[in-house]
Order: sequence, then structure tokens, then C-alpha cells
Amino acid sequence: MHVPLHSSPHQTRRSFLGQTLTTAAAVTIGAPFLRAARAAAPSFKLIETKVISPQPDLYHGWPTLARRRDGELWLVCSGGREQHVCPFGQVVAMTSRDNGTTWTWPRVLLDGTIDDRDAGVLETAKGTLLVTTFTSLAYEPLLEAAVKSGKWPADRLARWQAVHNRLGSGARNKELGQWMLRSTDGGTTWSPRSDCIVNSPHGPIQLRDGRLLYAGKELWTGQRRVGVCESTDDGQTWRWLAEIPVRKDDSLKEYHELHAVEAGDGKIIVQIRNHNVAHRGETLQCESADGGKTWSELHSIGVWGLPSHLLRLRDGRLLMTYGHRRAPLGNQARLSEDHGKTWSEPMILSGDGVSGDLGYPSTMQIEDGSLVTVWYEAMKGHPKAVLRQARWTLA
Repeated sequence: MHVPLHSSPHQTRRSFLGQTLTTAAAVTIGAPFLRAARAAAPSFKLIETKVISPQPDLYHGWPTLARRRDGELWLVCSGGREQHVCPFGQVVAMTSRDNGTTWTWPRVLLDGTIDDRDAGVLETAKGTLLVTTFTSLAYEPLLEAAVKSGKWPADRLARWQAVHNRLGSGARNKELGQWMLRSTDGGTTWSPRSDCIVNSPHGPIQLRDGRLLYAGKELWTGQRRVGVCESTDDGQTWRWLAEIPVRKDDSLKEYHELHAVEAGDGKIIVQIRNHNVAHRGETLQCESADGGKTWSELHSIGVWGLPSHLLRLRDGRLLMTYGHRRAPLGNQARLSEDHGKTWSEPMILSGDGVSGDLGYPSTMQIEDGSLVTVWYEAMKGHPKAVLRQARWTLA
């Protein structure tokens, strides 16, 4: 299923790759990190893979996983959906106190009047939970086409129109934004949504100096900048910090879905989904050595697949997990033992996908050192896309 990248308020932010893309073999000339010989895929053991979403009649997409200091896992995603693009999206959360063995029933954190998509989650050093999302009107062209064609079942068309017509056109457009919710009581109560300037699927990170850093894209403003914002008050307010430089001959419009990590050497790494001609379909990377104030030029790391989630493991190594929408369809992971300068060959966490409607994996390391990865996937035998979880260990 192809979903166009947004160029207006009525389009979503992503598109599935509709054709096989060529993997470029060389990094951008002048990139600060020249790619050395790639390490072999690390040894790993896949302990268990299972479906964890309990509502087969609903579509679940684009999850993020966080681990609180007390060990509780938080999973947020876009739930309540009918399909990949529809007007019904909600931000929902599930929690686990046994490292993903069991999960609570999904709880709705936000259900706006238009589509609530993606969801990121972070526990800050102060114990505050931050959940991010963005709103979209990407379903409008589908609804308009359905009205014109007259081919939809009457009950489905009535359902979409009823939700759509809760607001007039002007009010619907005012609902577009990139949003954050805060909870200071462990997720019992939540603030009203507030603007956080940018959006990206997995949300912000916490730096060792106490700041929160959010690498993302302005979705609904005139500038549509791609860069980083920071918060010095535990996510209550955000300010723009820096833009990420655009590569020569690239279009800013073709950069999407960023995520960041602070490496053991103090550098901050940002990876980004790229749809420009050079390295199309790859994850690009840039680095900052001054706390996010300035950034290197984006460069290829030779990884076809996107978007990525980044995690610093307890031993200092970096882990990236990402969706892979060509054979083997599924989700992959790579390790870096040199603070992101080079990345290993892939570890295939799942390779049994049936379509490109999958990915957005997010990974956490639990107390015993093993890893829990969650992603979404349209699977054979399931009427709607589900949340799928892997438990695995590194050698």
C-alpha cells in the first residue's frame, strides 16, 4: 500500500517504498565518519516472537517502547484504527511489569477529532512520562474518492463521514500539529496536549547533562525545518536548537522520521529516513560534538531500511533497529562498537513479512541484559496490522 509523503496538510508524512531501491556502496564525499570494513553480524539468539496486541479487529501502528527505572515497560502506538490511513487513530498505551510476558489492555491517552498517528514515549530523569504524536488529514483524499466512486459499503462510508463531519473544514485544519502529553504521576493522569515544535515517530531522548533533545521535523509550519529542539524544564516547554544541514543536491522535503542517541564518547548521533535520489531508501546519519548546536552533513552508513530507532546499551555499544521492506521483509538490527562510526552487518529479527506494511521497531534492554523489540506488522491470518514483539539476546 502506497501512502504519499506530505506536501500539504492532507498528506501523511511517510510513504512505503513502492519499488526496489538501489543500495549505494559509498558514503558521501567529505562525510566526517568514513566507513571502514563492516563487522560481521553479531551472534544473537531469538528467544521468542509473538503478537501482543489484543484487539484483532483494530489496526495498530508505529509503536515505541520505553523502560521505566522501576522496570515497568511502556508501549505506546496509534490504535483504534481501521487501516493504515483512516480518521480513527488514537494514542494508546499498554504496560508490562514482567518484561513483556504479559501486557495490560490498551488504554486511550489521546483521541482527537482527526487522525492521531505514531506515538513516542520517554521517561525522564525526574520520572515524568512524555508521549508524542502528530495529527493528520491524510485520509481526506481517500474519503473523497470513496464518495465519488460509490463503491464503498454504505456502513463504512457512513462511519468515515460521521467522524469526518464532527468538525468543519477550517476547524479540522486547526487540529493539525505535533503534540506532547506529560504525566508526573506514573501515567495515572495526563496533561492536555501541547505543541512540541517537531515530530518523529519515537520521540525525544534525555542527555547526560539533563537536557531533553528532540530530533524531528516541523510537519505543519511554513518552514518545515528538520533539526533538533531542546527542553531544559523536563519537557514542559521546547525551543528550537539547530537545523541539520541539507546535503548538496538533496531536498529537505525528502528527509523524514529522525531519532537520536548520545554515544559513550559524548557525541550525539541522529539518523534519518531519506527519500532523496542519492541513497534513496537508506538511513542517513549525522553527528554533533557540541551538544546539538551544530551538525555534520548527513552521510550514508550503507544501511538500506528505515526508519531507525537508536539505543545505547549498558556496555556502551549502540544498537539500531529498523524496518526492511524488501526481501527478507521484516525488521533488522545492527551494532556499533565505535560510537556510531561503523555499523555491523544486519541481524534479522524477523524476515517473514507479507507486505511493506510493517516496521518502526523500538528496542529496550531489560534487567537481565536481554532485549525486547516491538514493531507493527500486517501479518497473514490477521485481519488488521498487529503489534509484534521479539525477545532476544546478544552474544
